[in-house]
Amino acid sequence: MRDDIVLRLDRTAEKLYVALYETGEHIAVGAAITPPTAEEAERLGTLLRDLGHALGRR
Repeated sequence: MRDDIVLRLDRTAEKLYVALYETGEHIAVGAAITPPTAEEAERLGTLLRDLGHALGRR
């Protein structure tokens, strides 16, 4: 389809999935969520930037 968006992601996508899943689990049981490390925050920022570019955002 013309409006389909197809992304090819590296292993960072798997790490993002795990992080989102674990965050959801913490929220579900009411547990505290610790802030990410500087490295984790940087990797997430890179992934979101690349995703934004792939979606045509600036």
